Amino acid sequence: MNITVVGTGYVGLVTGTCFADIGHNVMCVDNDARKIDMLRKLKMPIYEEDLEDLVRKNVEAGRMHFSTSINEGTDFAEVLFIAVGTPPGYRGQANLSYVEQVGRQVAEHMTSYRLLVEKSTVPVNTGEQLKRTVTKYLREDIPFDVASNPEFLREGTALKDAFQPDRIVIGVESERAASLLRNIYEPVVKRSGCELLEMNMASAELTKHASNSFLATKISFINAVSRVCELAGANVEQVAHGMGLDHRIGSRFLNAGVGYGGSCFPKDVDAFVHLSDQLGYNFQLLREVQKINQAQREHLMQKIQHELWVIENKTIAVLGLAFKPGTDDVREAPSLYFIPQLLEAGAHLRLWDPIASPKFEEIHPGLDYRTDIMDTVQGADLVLILTDWPEVRDIDLDKLKDAMRTPVMIDGRNIFDPKSVREKGFTYYSVGRP
Repeated sequence: MNITVVGTGYVGLVTGTCFADIGHNVMCVDNDARKIDMLRKLKMPIYEEDLEDLVRKNVEAGRMHFSTSINEGTDFAEVLFIAVGTPPGYRGQANLSYVEQVGRQVAEHMTSYRLLVEKSTVPVNTGEQLKRTVTKYLREDIPFDVASNPEFLREGTALKDAFQPDRIVIGVESERAASLLRNIYEPVVKRSGCELLEMNMASAELTKHASNSFLATKISFINAVSRVCELAGANVEQVAHGMGLDHRIGSRFLNAGVGYGGSCFPKDVDAFVHLSDQLGYNFQLLREVQKINQAQREHLMQKIQHELWVIENKTIAVLGLAFKPGTDDVREAPSLYFIPQLLEAGAHLRLWDPIASPKFEEIHPGLDYRTDIMDTVQGADLVLILTDWPEVRDIDLDKLKDAMRTPVMIDGRNIFDPKSVREKGFTYYSVGRP
């Protein structure tokens, strides 16, 4: 089947690559000419493990194409997946201008039936608004459908999630739309054995926001527990393990740390809170989730302040800029909170990340970016760990201690065993552990 995917970010490019690899003919469209030029040269605008090899494979097989033209994409395929950005707008609501623009341009150009599928994360009832837009801009009475197909991709494991999903959710209003989406996903369903869930559009749209908000809630809950653990002399890891063995709770997303970040959780929780307000419900639980997430970073900053006393002119080595390992995404990363705070306090910063430094440097140019961990920590008064990269987990603690001016470590990801690190001679702070 011919498929057009509009948007070549994390969602669009991974989705298009998956569709091509299971046998469909895919055109990826983006209005960013720089991105399309990179992709035509088989260079990736984002980092995702194995993505470049898979794109190359499908381009060479003739199943994957790139364009800057929505009109070309509309002519190419009966089904168009909309995977454009929905960044936070005023007061936290999602900015849907890119989604609206795609709907309008498709409507103005289409001459026969098209199915427009929301792949971007959008608030409930966006599908209805998209239908209104398409109807308004159609030049003649042409049949079309709008459907919702939320993504559940995790950055760092996005390809695995695309080929082996937990579930596929589609929100449809006609059998024609349902049949097209079933046919598209049939190879994935057969390969993975996952369930394909059919529901109405509003339910599908809400499933995405509700899922991410619940996961964010688990993270904030265990971070709140970590604060109690520190006050009580308990170990949050032991508490979380005891909780997680209850199958009703589960162990995933019960890792205390510096808080959630990235392109999804912060934005989706904000949007869900705003949407609830619009519908007349004050979602106080999620407001507390947001507050706890912010407070966790402030709490870690207080530990730095307490240990150093005077931050000014101290050398701090920051290990990890991405919001999680396996990606170069720095959107809403904890590093975006700590770096400005430490700079304002007068610290001398050295920054290390194996992948995300170029993207972070676009936001904070002119800082001291290093490519070697031991070079980064040489002569440092404190090491601040913000991303649990394997390279950090595998660091030689004896060499690390010898390289530093004063062996102080603030571990925002609870990577190391407190007793072992302290036996090496470090002053060691982590999250929720005595």
